[in-house]
Amino acid sequence: MLKAITRAVSRAILNCELTHLERIPIDLENARRQHQAYEEALRLLGVEVVSLPEEPDLPDSVFVEDTAILLDECALLTRPGADSRKPEVESIARALAPYRSLHQVQSPGSVDGGDVLLVGKSIWVGLTTRSNQSAIDQMQEFLKPYGYSVRGVPVHGCLHLKSAVTQAAENTLLINPAWVEKSDFPGMEFIEIDPSEPSAANVLLVGETAVYQPAYPKTLQRLEKAGIHPVLVDASELAKAEGALTCCSLLFQTEV
Repeated sequence: MLKAITRAVSRAILNCELTHLERIPIDLENARRQHQAYEEALRLLGVEVVSLPEEPDLPDSVFVEDTAILLDECALLTRPGADSRKPEVESIARALAPYRSLHQVQSPGSVDGGDVLLVGKSIWVGLTTRSNQSAIDQMQEFLKPYGYSVRGVPVHGCLHLKSAVTQAAENTLLINPAWVEKSDFPGMEFIEIDPSEPSAANVLLVGETAVYQPAYPKTLQRLEKAGIHPVLVDASELAKAEGALTCCSLLFQTEV
């Protein structure tokens, strides 16, 4: 069974962390409606959604992806790069404990889950303002017994690695080549985003189904031309907080 852990949009999201975007007003009620539609889209795809309550004092807490890295064998609890986000991990650890053994990235390591791209046994970690080499070294040590390869990837111009590249199909990545180099992903095939839509590289793969935003119609055409026909979910309000579709859930397989 495929499960997803999500968390309701915090009333404090207006005070979210921002790195590359100018702060503009966020409509809280619209953000919550869009998030609920996102959860419903997951349910329609056969996902059991475990929706955690709002964290009213943690502005970015809807972006649960940043708190953990879910693998079949275990879960790695992250140490988020922004101090304001470190308290988010505790409640996610409690939610994951029934399903996975837990490891914790320790200081001086820092890593956001949005910087972690997993394809098979290959893990790429963005070297950004939020994630560093110490965390990569710890991940390599944690995951060595399970046969994963972990490597760092330079990222330019965006917050997270998965702002620049995500998995769109089994062996295919959707990529903004201005923000990350194709050569860092050997053996993969690529669909490039339309250059007029620089933030369009974030697609959520749920089983074999892609979930995508309608905000990027030119890149959507490129996906469809490649034979990928996504389910469309609007996350435009959360995009004002530098969020995207992958940010809002922790997806994992479980037997119960």
